[in-house]
Amino acid sequence: MSPVSAGTATADTVVPAQAARKPSPAPARDALRAALRRAAPALGLFAAARLTGMLLMAVWAWRIGDSPLHLLGQSWDSLWYTRIAEHGYGHTVTFAGGDVVQSDLAFFPLYPGLIRAVSAVLPVTPGGAGLLISWAAALAAAWGVFAVTDRLYGRRTATLTVLLWGLLPHSVVLSMAYTEPVLVALSAWALYAVLARRWLLAGTLALFAGLSRPNAVALVAAVVLTAAYELLRKRQRGWRVWAGAALAPLGWAGYVLHVGIRTGDPLGGYFAVQAGWSSRFDFGMGTLRFIRHLVSTPEKFGFPIALVIVVAAVLLLALMAYGMERRPPLPLLVYAGVLVLITVGGAGFFESKPRFLLPAFPLLLPLACAMAKARPRAAVMVTAALAGLSMGYGTYLVTVAPMPM
Repeated sequence: MSPVSAGTATADTVVPAQAARKPSPAPARDALRAALRRAAPALGLFAAARLTGMLLMAVWAWRIGDSPLHLLGQSWDSLWYTRIAEHGYGHTVTFAGGDVVQSDLAFFPLYPGLIRAVSAVLPVTPGGAGLLISWAAALAAAWGVFAVTDRLYGRRTATLTVLLWGLLPHSVVLSMAYTEPVLVALSAWALYAVLARRWLLAGTLALFAGLSRPNAVALVAAVVLTAAYELLRKRQRGWRVWAGAALAPLGWAGYVLHVGIRTGDPLGGYFAVQAGWSSRFDFGMGTLRFIRHLVSTPEKFGFPIALVIVVAAVLLLALMAYGMERRPPLPLLVYAGVLVLITVGGAGFFESKPRFLLPAFPLLLPLACAMAKARPRAAVMVTAALAGLSMGYGTYLVTVAPMPM
């Protein structure tokens, strides 16, 4: 063995050794470009679907004399988020002679914080900043959905999943100043990180997701339970698994505790705030009562559509868990299952339940896998039908429907 091969440092060996310790960023950039090229067709279809839906909505909005950007950026919950971004927390609305108080503390802080940051950098209104954030997050979410599905089922199924997700009846929300695009972007990439066993990244993304919406607890459960399962089965070891699991709940639990302390009830304050919005978990009793009401009493068009979507979600969850040839891995099952549980088991605005299910993209896997195996004509017919429903119903929700989403 020569002195060089035995490890003796010379002028010829020092530079290569240092280069090995400091790898060039070029391979990482090349891998990112390759991943983006692979996802590009799916992202293009997603963007085309959403832009077409927005165009149809805009045409109808102009027809009725309203501004499309105003409807997308200043509707329902968007007004609360932009107000928080401009003035901070502390706003309440009182109904029913003072018996019902709705507080802006029900809204988690990440999205208004992003609106405030973008508004400070760009010459846009808070509503415009919210739209820019949502549009960028929707594309990032679509890429994350593709990455997760491609890793598990291949490019064709992943492309169909992204397209189906962009054509859901409530997918118009992805084009509005709402928090769902941010939550899905963080959730999809966190789930991808879990599948790739990158626990610190998964925990960090789950932490930020927990600051975006209440139902981000589904992602927290997916990360924590998967980490626990891996540790118990001794498939994964090391401090990174523990650290990822510890990071995941900090955002959600931190904000819930913050609201509790601010209202004088550390453990119950946040849930009291949610009760002011008629939002609470009652194991589905409120859902059953509303279904009985819906069967016996004529209601607005959006309510029976919401019921159909909720029933479809439950059926798709059953297919996902028991009816697929290749069942999705544990983190996707937990994530989708908890989202469905929260939606069905929670009382509150029944018309908003389809929006609460929008982050549950794994529910589309049974349909996407079936379409990937079907004849092209059948897949095109399903896609066309869903596109018509999505764009027509989305236009109705934004421009006509007299109820929140």
